[in-house]
Amino acid sequence: MTDTVLEKTIFIDSSPENVWLYITDKDRLGEWFHPANTHLTQGTSYQLLKEDGDKMCWGRVIEATAPTRLVYSFTHDFMNDGDTIVTWELSAVHGGTMLKLTHTGFETANGNTLNLLISHDKGWDDHFSRLREKAAQ
Repeated sequence: MTDTVLEKTIFIDSSPENVWLYITDKDRLGEWFHPANTHLTQGTSYQLLKEDGDKMCWGRVIEATAPTRLVYSFTHDFMNDGDTIVTWELSAVHGGTMLKLTHTGFETANGNTLNLLISHDKGWDDHFSRLREKAAQ
């Protein structure tokens, strides 16, 4: 493990199958994160969109094993062509879901690695609070 790994774990009062939809369905992504131009399925290239429809983040889905594991590359303009990897792992626990996010590769970005880590750490915290609320409805 390197010093540029972000790990987050949350618990959601919802089934892994439902949480899976919130991290892969293009419309449900927009309820807590950013809307996508396509569903996140294995092998697809995706874009996450700003409110005006312009591209905000983009990448390619590397692995999609419903409803337990999703892996994709993730970048945006501030990463100066650096590609990071986001891995989601879902496990059923006590009638709900344990959701673990691992975000790696910040050292590939041609920028200030510490600033990228801090901004993404804060960003995932903000997004996770909305995901927990939306997926549990």
